[in-house]
Amino acid sequence: MIPEDVPVWTSIIGNFGFPIAITVYLFVRFERKIDHLEKVILELSSVIKSLKSKGD
Repeated sequence: MIPEDVPVWTSIIGNFGFPIAITVYLFVRFERKIDHLEKVILELSSVIKSLKSKGD
């Protein structure tokens, strides 16, 4: 590695490292929330089915 390239790489990491880190963090958080929403929707679906069967 040539010493002149170090400031260029530092600038690239500084400019793109933070947005990439934030994006990964948000993807992980949203994935957990989506998994939770999926669980709740499945539970709601089973409750609706059980209520329908009681009504018949």
